[in-house]
Amino acid sequence: METLRRISLILILAFFSTFTYAQQSTQKVIEAFQNSYLHEASGNLAEAILDLKNVYQADSYPINLRLGWLTYSSGMFSESQSYYHKAVILKPYAVEPRMGLVLPLAAMGNWDAVIAQYNKILEIVPNYSIVMHRLGLIYYGQKDYEKAEKYFEKVVNLYPFDYDGLVMLAWTEFQLKKYRQAEVLFNTALMHTPTGASALEGLKLMK
Repeated sequence: METLRRISLILILAFFSTFTYAQQSTQKVIEAFQNSYLHEASGNLAEAILDLKNVYQADSYPINLRLGWLTYSSGMFSESQSYYHKAVILKPYAVEPRMGLVLPLAAMGNWDAVIAQYNKILEIVPNYSIVMHRLGLIYYGQKDYEKAEKYFEKVVNLYPFDYDGLVMLAWTEFQLKKYRQAEVLFNTALMHTPTGASALEGLKLMK
């Protein structure tokens, strides 16, 4: 019986020792995040990064996500991509690490990878208008107007009186020589923003 009591006491002490260590470790990470935010706010990105690297845990989603942002902001695009990719692996159904990952990918001009990430996001959130708008912009920039039209149409169907969506769909229709549709869309955009420079320019070109 005495032996059992001693074993139980050892197990209890071990549990509380582990629990206390975990609490201390968590508090240390929280303080590192706080310092990192303060350093970022003051423009000291190097220190903001170091704050988190000093408590880095490979299996920590928040740390990898935050380091992805900070290294991207510092122009370290390859390192940023690595941190964001780790965050994606840790939370494969989360949208925010993929939205973060496209930042360094775009900065490096890796548009195929950007498109792949956006398509994955749309699998998770099918009607994510920001992603559809950005895909439309990418295809418009690549002069693939038919693909651009598909995404801008979806955006306008969701938000029929959104200036940015209306204008980009109007320009896409203009490029596809669908002038009547373009004119209607430009005019609708001007109902939203009567001084909208892009819509005014489009109508001027159609005269």
